[in-house]
Amino acid sequence: MDTSSASIIRARDAITFMEGPELCREYVKTPKMWFGTSTLHPGQKGSIDVGHSVSQEVFYCCTGHVLLFDEKIYYELFTGDAIFIPEGLPHTLINIGDEVAVLVWAGAPGQ
Repeated sequence: MDTSSASIIRARDAITFMEGPELCREYVKTPKMWFGTSTLHPGQKGSIDVGHSVSQEVFYCCTGHVLLFDEKIYYELFTGDAIFIPEGLPHTLINIGDEVAVLVWAGAPGQ
């Protein structure tokens, strides 16, 4: 990615991958940060992300009702809520709502 000027990243150009049934799209990944989305249908649970040893992460719930589980505590997120994930904390997303859940995530520094 050219970082000397602004860049539009189209959804079709994002790196798409699955974490279990969780559809992930990574739009940006640089040595300084990463940014993407996760989509889960009602009742779906994503795979466990083991955490990032030297990076912090934020999830923002664009739509839906989800639980984020850190292997000890469940955190309930509704549309408009965000959660901060400290370095090295494992986590997984579970859609407990009646609609598709879409979350945006970003982390830094990049890995």
